[in-house]
Order: sequence, then C-alpha cells, then structure tokens
Amino acid sequence: MQAPPRKYTRKEKLTRAGLLVQGAKGAYGDIGKVERAIETIDARAEERAREETAAWEREVKAARADVAAAKVRERAARGADRTAARQTRREAEKRLKAVERTRP
Repeated sequence: MQAPPRKYTRKEKLTRAGLLVQGAKGAYGDIGKVERAIETIDARAEERAREETAAWEREVKAARADVAAAKVRERAARGADRTAARQTRREAEKRLKAVERTRP
C-alpha cells in the first residue's frame, strides 16, 4: 500500500529527520514520545497536501470553465470581435496549461 501524500515544510523535514535519528539512538528504550511527535508532523503534512490538492483542483476547474466560455464567445463572434475573442481564448488556454503544470 502506498503511503498518503504529504507536504512537509522545511522545518518539519529537519525536525522529523532529527526525531528519526533520536528514535534510532534510543531504539532499546521508550521512544513513544518520538513516535507521537513524528505522527503529529505527518498528520499536519497530510492535511496540507489535501488542502493544496483541493485548491489546485478548484483552480483547474475554473480555468477549464474559462476556456469553454472563451471558445463559445469565439464561435459566436464575427469580424474584429472574433479576433479579440480568439486572443482571449488563447490566453485562457495558456492559463489552463500553466495551472495544470503546477499539480501538487
């Protein structure tokens, strides 16, 4: 089974690494405190990953809606309005590609 995705801050990475070393050194004794601290850090990282993924999904959905609306405006436009609508559609598609590339 794959571990859940996590997003650690720099401080959390360093703290977690230190706790792992501390736990390895005290492997014969009681390391419950170290394990609880690591579990707390992991829980925060998992929550952060879920929040970032949800925010990314909202952004992608909004960008796709913008592209769809721009395509409809382009098809309905005539003459100079069509040129402006085409440029708007292209900008919307660029934004969608940029958002899709930033997948967390």
